[in-house]
Amino acid sequence: MNESEENNTEEPIVFKDGESPVDKFYIWLEEDKARIEYEATLPKKARRGRKPTKKQYFTYITDQAIVAYNNETDWMKRNKVYREHIHYAFDKLAENIIHTFKFYYFDVPYIDVKCETVAFLNEKIHKYVLGKGKAFSYFSIVAKNYLIIANNANYAKMKSRSEITVIDDSRDLGAESSYSDYQEGLKDFTNQFVDYYTSQMNNIFTNKRDIIVADTLLELFRIRDNIENFNKKALYILIRERTGLKTQNITKVVNIMKKHYATMYKNYSHRGYIGTHKS
Repeated sequence: MNESEENNTEEPIVFKDGESPVDKFYIWLEEDKARIEYEATLPKKARRGRKPTKKQYFTYITDQAIVAYNNETDWMKRNKVYREHIHYAFDKLAENIIHTFKFYYFDVPYIDVKCETVAFLNEKIHKYVLGKGKAFSYFSIVAKNYLIIANNANYAKMKSRSEITVIDDSRDLGAESSYSDYQEGLKDFTNQFVDYYTSQMNNIFTNKRDIIVADTLLELFRIRDNIENFNKKALYILIRERTGLKTQNITKVVNIMKKHYATMYKNYSHRGYIGTHKS
């Protein structure tokens, strides 16, 4: 699927008050086409970027269309740009994710699964922000997370229907209840941690680069229920995509936040509230 991701780094469209973002997108699109046609006549070294090929279904143009869609208030114009420049990219992305990772444990037709995935991407489209990674990477992860959860849930149902239900006398219900309480407490603490860190981030970090990384990490905490299936390496890749920074820059902030997290969780465990990272 990586071959579908566009490497062209175009300047984001700037929207002014009173302007229609979709109208401006179409003006930009015509200018971009003219640029491509002009640069085709120049030597390769003088060209700013490569021309999208027919194989690429999710390009920098899709990124700009999504931003225009999110900023537009006229529903007719939103529908137009979605229909012409976003829907096909979402549809093809969902199709490729389903087949690449073999999400086949569904008791409904494949076309229904694909449509549901596209619908979920539509629900999350407003969360994409240009400049925090490529739209292709962001929506690929959104789609994959959705399908992992749905696929696993359906697989469990299918397996339970095919097996005889038995009572497991070896279950430790007390331990299970304690673990459930622990999970609830951890969830509550993490929510408090995110709220505190969000309000104090500019005091904890003074470097703009560090603030960007911290903000991205906090967003991952906020959507943690949808990304718990990813490993550390995958999360680092996601953070690099969204921040444009190197691993060492990310690791520095991660280590600081880990120390604060440990200190604040200790406070929470003993006092019932998080305190601060210095207490």
